[in-house]
Amino acid sequence: MVKITINSEKCKECGFCITACPIKNIRLSSNLNKKGYHYAEIIDVSKCTGCGLCYQMCPDLCIEIEK
Repeated sequence: MVKITINSEKCKECGFCITACPIKNIRLSSNLNKKGYHYAEIIDVSKCTGCGLCYQMCPDLCIEIEK
């Protein structure tokens, strides 16, 4: 099983990871981080394929994937 972690405090709400996810499994949270941004979150961790596209697109290195 793939383990994906998004650092919500580093996320700046750019949305690149949302656009990159081929299964549309990432969304912006309704909550805000300390900087006032709606951070990205995984909708269903068990559906993540670990393709790494979200990781590659994140300009702030907020996403970690462990296989």
